[in-house]
Amino acid sequence: MPQSQRFFDLFEEDAKNLVAGSKQLRDMLDHYEQAPRLVKKLESYEHEGDRITHDLFAELNKTFVTPLDREDIQALASGMDTIMDQIEAAADTMVLYGVEAPTEQAKLLADIIIDSAAQIFQAIQLLRGHHNLREILVNCVEINRLENEADEVRRQVLAALFREEPDVIKIIKWKEIYELLEGATDACEDVADVLQGIVLKNA
Repeated sequence: MPQSQRFFDLFEEDAKNLVAGSKQLRDMLDHYEQAPRLVKKLESYEHEGDRITHDLFAELNKTFVTPLDREDIQALASGMDTIMDQIEAAADTMVLYGVEAPTEQAKLLADIIIDSAAQIFQAIQLLRGHHNLREILVNCVEINRLENEADEVRRQVLAALFREEPDVIKIIKWKEIYELLEGATDACEDVADVLQGIVLKNA
């Protein structure tokens, strides 16, 4: 039975949506005076990601022979869904908590998320052919480096926050926001681990 190419179409669509969603987060931070409206736009990307994830699982349920191991398809779909959920949650939390303005560290973390999403998109595009699978490992290494960078940003900014911010409420708000942003890069690293496993099985 022929292997369905529909999975690769959906994965690429999902990764492209992920890049767009991460850029929308940065746009919200750059135009924070419009945050309530821009968060709604970001939510549309999150809903689109949910739709693609649903389609991937539906395709998996009706396909007997899959181009990748079924557990890898599930993990990849779930992983990208988690990234988008983290991005949307971070943006929504900022508006919900009435944050007056984004910090430079929040913008830096958003940039790292964009770079990580771009690496995932590049790697996903290489899945289809099976000829250049080992090139995906380069993307995986970069995603891991970016996650380490984000983790260091989070640790430094939280240390400064607890040391310098007298307002306990602000500390609570920003601690959660920073952890959501850094959590998105953690989820990117989880996707990279799945991609690396696919390479090792199939290259």
